[in-house]
Amino acid sequence: MGNISIDASALPRLLADSSDPHGSTYQRAFTTLASTHRGSPPAQIVPLLRRAADQALLGFTTADLREQAEAISAGRPYELRITLS
Repeated sequence: MGNISIDASALPRLLADSSDPHGSTYQRAFTTLASTHRGSPPAQIVPLLRRAADQALLGFTTADLREQAEAISAGRPYELRITLS
């Protein structure tokens, strides 16, 4: 499970983005990677997650992305907890 902290001013944008049927949200990108990259080395998955996070304007650290990539690689569920700051 990962924990990130985001600025509260980003919340409206994140909520609006998550309801956009045409936008490429981070959740959709993560789900796609989880289904297509199981068993791939985490180092191969991290840049793909970084691109998706950057497009969604999410400030994940390299450690956050590595943790997510390891879960994708191993086929483990991943729960992300977000704290507003």
